[in-house]
Amino acid sequence: MLEAASLDCERGGRALFGGLSFSLRPGELLRIAGDNGRGKTSLLRILCGLLPPSGGEVRWNGSPIRSLGEDYARELVYFGHAPAVKDDLTAAENLAIACRLAGNARSGSEVSAALRSLAVPEAAVAKTLSQGQRRRAALARLVVSQAIPLWLLDEPLAALDPQAARLVEGLIEGHIGQGGMVVYTTHQEARIEGRVVNLND
Repeated sequence: MLEAASLDCERGGRALFGGLSFSLRPGELLRIAGDNGRGKTSLLRILCGLLPPSGGEVRWNGSPIRSLGEDYARELVYFGHAPAVKDDLTAAENLAIACRLAGNARSGSEVSAALRSLAVPEAAVAKTLSQGQRRRAALARLVVSQAIPLWLLDEPLAALDPQAARLVEGLIEGHIGQGGMVVYTTHQEARIEGRVVNLND
């Protein structure tokens, strides 16, 4: 279970949110809503341990994540707003390296199948891909991460055409259906249902 306990976040001396608490159990989906600049990306970075909160703490299965270190990192997939794709590597090389760095190494055939499922040319060098293809190349990591319980996704539908967005929503729904947990932000119209935490409130 993921718990946010009385989280505060300040950036540049300005309070983005305060006293934020919620919990997420297996099989649950949570959307973080709010206007630009309200702290949606900062909240996701706090939840994955990349940014310390100004107050409060994040707990994973009852333990503060700061005490879990790499054990917690192996339990989650974090997808940032900007896809981490290296221009001079192929789509397949990018995905294989991302999986290996996350401790979730995959075979060449698994990497190829994941990219094919999102219509990404695996042998293409990333700098030759369109913005949507680059986004799908990064999102292919979700295809091979169904066994990782927690997904934290910042604008996963950005730069995707409607067909690709439906594919990604299907991956999210499949993960939830298998008992996974997902926290995500989006400015797109999404068809996946779940609880909402609105940082405007």
